[in-house]
Amino acid sequence: MSKEDPYLWERVIAFDNLLSAFKKAARGRRGRASVSEFERRLEVDLPILRSELLAGVYKPGEYASFYIHDPKKRLISAAPFRDRVVHHALVNIIEPLFERKFIFDTYANRAGKGTHKALDRCTHFMRHFEYVLPLDVVQFFPSIDHEIMLANIQKTVKNEKILSLCRGILKSGRGVLQEEYEMVYFPGDDLLAANRPRGLPIGNLTSQFLANVYLNPLDHFIKRELKCPGYLRYVDDMLLFSNCKEELSDWREKVIDYLAGYRLTVHENCAQARPTRVGVPFLGFQVFPDHRRLKRRKVIHARRRLNALAARYAAGQIDQKAVKARVQAWTAHAAHGDTWRLRRALLSQIRFVHPNGASLAPETIPNL
Repeated sequence: MSKEDPYLWERVIAFDNLLSAFKKAARGRRGRASVSEFERRLEVDLPILRSELLAGVYKPGEYASFYIHDPKKRLISAAPFRDRVVHHALVNIIEPLFERKFIFDTYANRAGKGTHKALDRCTHFMRHFEYVLPLDVVQFFPSIDHEIMLANIQKTVKNEKILSLCRGILKSGRGVLQEEYEMVYFPGDDLLAANRPRGLPIGNLTSQFLANVYLNPLDHFIKRELKCPGYLRYVDDMLLFSNCKEELSDWREKVIDYLAGYRLTVHENCAQARPTRVGVPFLGFQVFPDHRRLKRRKVIHARRRLNALAARYAAGQIDQKAVKARVQAWTAHAAHGDTWRLRRALLSQIRFVHPNGASLAPETIPNL
């Protein structure tokens, strides 16, 4: 498909696409009042939403924001459900245009990729290179510049109606993360730089997708210009590999300079080349060439969450099926590291006993 496709907008607002978007947005959330209400009035609300988009009068609603500790404190901002339907409808159509431009080794929010594939790729590179350089962006989502983002989108999408929708979605998130952003001035900035529209609310499908769009030029710079043979990225966490420590140090400075053009900075104290044999922190694990360990803060966080889950079960607030599903989700993730003893020890220390006397035995949990 050509990026100049004149029917691109019609495909976004097609009823079948909006219905597909509703189903994706509702997946796993049908118990929520806003979702069930929209579904109850689906035959009315979906045509209304389509009419607003068609007439160019659609306006995103207000975000509902809350903090989570996972384990780091983060502000999550949830768009109204009808806006989530629009986000899915948009991404359904434009994502394939960008997907063909993404490099292979970026793993967040892409079909067939994900956390565990990224960890496996990291292990592969750890076994084939002597040194690794970890980089991560300071305040990534709060720092994303709307003007730069739109310029990146326009390189691929030429349809003005889609671009207008993208502008509206970006504008709706302006200021949501304002308190999370600490102002950084770059060379050539004046006092008006503080007023530049910035920030993508964490929690939107569009934010996750656009994060990849924003850093895609960096990926190509590292692969094509620096010719880094081993590189991967998960959102704003990057790893560069080489057999030469001095080469990584040189690339570090070039990446920092390149990111400044996107109004981004990195945690420079942590951005130090190191031998792969000593391991590297990545996606909650300490990854070594021949094994992985769960990071200590992740273990502490898991213990707290499991204790809280046991307390809810003991109070009769949650049933055994739900407890088992949540424990299994954690053990399945932890199983991607060398954590067998850790999993056994942690679950043997926590008792899941219901008021009716029913208990959950650790041996009934998979991945133990």
